[in-house]
Amino acid sequence: MMPEPLHSYFETRRKQVDQSLNHYLDTTQSDPKIIHEAMRYSVFAGGKRLRPVLVLAAAECCGVRPEKALPTAAAMELVHTYSLVHDDLPAMDDDDLRRGRPTSHKVYGEAIAILAGDALLTKAFELIGKNAKIRGIKPEAVCEVVRLIADGAGTFGMIGGQVLDIQMEGGKWQKKGHAARGKTSTEQVLRSIHRLKTAALIRTSLQAGAVLAGASPNNILRFGDYGERIGLAFQIADDILDVVADKKKLGKSGSDAKNKKLTYPAMYGLEESKRKAQALVEDAKKALEPFGRKAQVLKQLANYIIERDH
Repeated sequence: MMPEPLHSYFETRRKQVDQSLNHYLDTTQSDPKIIHEAMRYSVFAGGKRLRPVLVLAAAECCGVRPEKALPTAAAMELVHTYSLVHDDLPAMDDDDLRRGRPTSHKVYGEAIAILAGDALLTKAFELIGKNAKIRGIKPEAVCEVVRLIADGAGTFGMIGGQVLDIQMEGGKWQKKGHAARGKTSTEQVLRSIHRLKTAALIRTSLQAGAVLAGASPNNILRFGDYGERIGLAFQIADDILDVVADKKKLGKSGSDAKNKKLTYPAMYGLEESKRKAQALVEDAKKALEPFGRKAQVLKQLANYIIERDH
């Protein structure tokens, strides 16, 4: 269970993010109606709002009111949601459920789901541009945020990780040709998948908030280190939950084992995976020590990432 101080913080920030998303996303009355409906369907299907809250928390930790970073925070949720819509497609993970509801392509068909994902990604960069109009935010900082997010979501980030993930699914990592390259090679691929597919956007969210707040280069690097580690821990925790958690709580129908994916539990077993996640969390908290009490929420969040049950 999330500690009460962290829960209260998250609920407050999540409401701000949802209000912002509701404001920025076109209503279903806008033509063509189906695409705006599909975009809102996936964005408002639930979710932790982890990435946008991290944008706000990093900005706040660096001395800027979180409201000033809201357009970029909302943008991060759109980037994340687009990736989920495309992840669920038959050509990718072929999932029927997302957060307990039918996935976008099951409701709107594959073509509209693809276009809804494209539209969410495009809309995200429009929102980042809006951050330049907020008093106290430097336009050059917004330019750097655009670069960071494009990099974190692109072939050297999330998309690159998804490509590696696809290449390794179906048990390919267990087959003779790959096994001949040794366990170390497989371990490196596994870490690369998690670092790129999941950790990249989490790291980018934190660094985006810090950049908007005018943080020093050293502090931006510290947020990057923290984000990299909690991002890896987050994905390991997800891999563990895929094995041990109630599928109804997870709100999904498929499983990594069914798809023979390369995951930490498949590679190391549950107990060793838990130890690795815990070590990453401890390292993540150390990266924030220079911020003192200002980083308390982020330190609590690191603990929660590996303690959650869904």
